[in-house]
Amino acid sequence: MLRELHLLTREGHLNADALRKLKQVNHLMGLLRPAVEDVQARHPNAVMVDAGSGNAYLGFVLYELFLKGADTGALLSIEGRPDLTERAQGRAQRLGFDRMQFQTAHIDTAKYPERIHLLMALHACDTATDDALVAAIRHGADHVAVVPCCQAEVAAQLKEKRPVVTGSGTLSLLYAHAWHRREFGSHLSNVIRALTLETFGYQVTVTELTGWEHSLKNELILGRRVHRENRRARVQLERLLAETGVNPKLTRELGVKAAASVGAPAASTEPESAVDSSASESAAPSEHHASEGSDQGSS
Repeated sequence: MLRELHLLTREGHLNADALRKLKQVNHLMGLLRPAVEDVQARHPNAVMVDAGSGNAYLGFVLYELFLKGADTGALLSIEGRPDLTERAQGRAQRLGFDRMQFQTAHIDTAKYPERIHLLMALHACDTATDDALVAAIRHGADHVAVVPCCQAEVAAQLKEKRPVVTGSGTLSLLYAHAWHRREFGSHLSNVIRALTLETFGYQVTVTELTGWEHSLKNELILGRRVHRENRRARVQLERLLAETGVNPKLTRELGVKAAASVGAPAASTEPESAVDSSASESAAPSEHHASEGSDQGSS
């Protein structure tokens, strides 16, 4: 398989670029293993989606490790460039990966299966990551894994708008300069993405994918659906949108609007969440987990 993907030379060697790619994908497989094993155990015909698959390295490695030896389950790779789709289809045929499917479409216009059990999006640029999260939420994905890339939408909104002034009104100092606006916008985008997943019932983990020497686009957001909704997270998200003055594609598509007032207490007086027993047998409260230090080992 590695030779078919041109990650190995004919002599069986890895060059520096191939080693970097393989280490990223292999490490992600280790982080995804609990999610994949969970959906395979609970869903005999598990449907997994690789959104914005590119050359489909992620999909091929996942199929090799988890689907090749299984009798059921399918992997759908979605890619907007027809040449990449055609190339990946040929590779799948030569490898005998007959339950690996391909679709040429952009993430926001793709035709998804009615039910998705695991959705992945590795380095989907700017709002394409939002499109992947919208698809996961709308199709009831049990697990979500995204590594965002090239985030520009929120930074542009920060440039055009000013946040609601609260207290000393110094929030805008965090993005007064273009460089800071780009970095702060990227961070804010991912905070909104994690909080949106929580709003729609996911338990969220935010960590790094691999060491910074391999990629600057390194933030991994993992979600596991344990509730139908989380009202407290929704209140927090609405307040965050109001305080920062941004309205990214993710919240627009899902109908989440900024709070009318940010003066009220953030905590909701209603129950925190509604349990969805079909999503998980254990419905733990939603919370963020930050990685302390780098986790460099590969699976």
